[in-house]
Amino acid sequence: MSQASPQPRLRLEPWNDPASVPYIRLLEVSKSFAGQTAVDRVTLDIYKGEFFSLLGPSGCGKTTLLRMLAGFEQPERGRIEIDGADMSAVPPYRRPVNMMFQSYALFPHMSVAQNIAFGLKQDGIRKQEIATRVEEMLALVRMEGLGGRRPHQLSGGQRQRVALARALVKRPKLLLLDEPLAALDKRLREHTQFELVSIQERLGITFVIVTHDQEEAMTVSTRMAVMDQGRIRQLGVPAEVYEFPASRFVAEFVGDVNVFEGRVVRSERDGTLIHAPAAGTHVFIDRGHDVAEGAACAVAFRPEKLALALEPPAERAVNVIEGTVFDIGYLGDMSIYHVKAASGAMVRVALANRLRLVERPITWEDRVWISWAPGAGVVLLS
Repeated sequence: MSQASPQPRLRLEPWNDPASVPYIRLLEVSKSFAGQTAVDRVTLDIYKGEFFSLLGPSGCGKTTLLRMLAGFEQPERGRIEIDGADMSAVPPYRRPVNMMFQSYALFPHMSVAQNIAFGLKQDGIRKQEIATRVEEMLALVRMEGLGGRRPHQLSGGQRQRVALARALVKRPKLLLLDEPLAALDKRLREHTQFELVSIQERLGITFVIVTHDQEEAMTVSTRMAVMDQGRIRQLGVPAEVYEFPASRFVAEFVGDVNVFEGRVVRSERDGTLIHAPAAGTHVFIDRGHDVAEGAACAVAFRPEKLALALEPPAERAVNVIEGTVFDIGYLGDMSIYHVKAASGAMVRVALANRLRLVERPITWEDRVWISWAPGAGVVLLS
């Protein structure tokens, strides 16, 4: 049985290459419903072979953007191009696109094989070719021998695979996925995320996924766009978006974070010093910023970047918060400490549980000191 040969991972980062030509291009695309703006002047380039995520809260415009790519909605202004062709006058069934819906939308009266073959039959493909391609898809999604079952005889994860096989069997150049894993439990969802990445790499097809799950977007994406109120707030590779959020919204939406308001004391080439009253300390960030002395800002710290100790760090005048352990959450691989600072602010600290401990070295109501390295924080100016 023939299978698509594995495709190499994107190593050259075409989005950083001025000579690279985008496979999908959105230019100043806008859409509204009943006078309410859903997508607001979005400009975006996506490159061939990417696994691209549109991430954001409900109502941010990500699904509307996906539906415009599919042709189910038309932009009120702007232009959408796929593989260099203007899609303005191209109906959904003529686009080199297929879409996998959140509900899976499997036909209950059809077998697994019949569901996968449905689109090929509609296109008038020969029976032998249909049978060959259905078998290839069943092997790809690891469901050999299950082609005769009906959807109600499958688990949620198996139905998800059938929906994926049906979307891929027509060999689209672009696959759009609308919250495809939302109905799965956490463990199965995490496993399926890696399966999706593996399938996408083997086929070399461009995937665009819509999700509100930050961990999902971080796991599958080559790049991700964080959306809010119809606009893209930040675009980048997952590590860049997580480690260097461009705004307070992005910092708070993508992962857990501690944010303190403050004012700039000084900002020079070697770093920025900020007075953060709620933290009860001066914060030093080892990166300079083009901001004036006295300017308002915020500083953000991921809980896992912070250290927690029963003794104050030696000779440290900045980046130290004294407080009391208010609450502890045990998550198995790590524990989350809620520490109440002297100012009343609550600080979250995540510590890995490396050993099996009968008693915690740090427990409720302990007096503790939180500290962090100069490179652990991020200055947010918007």
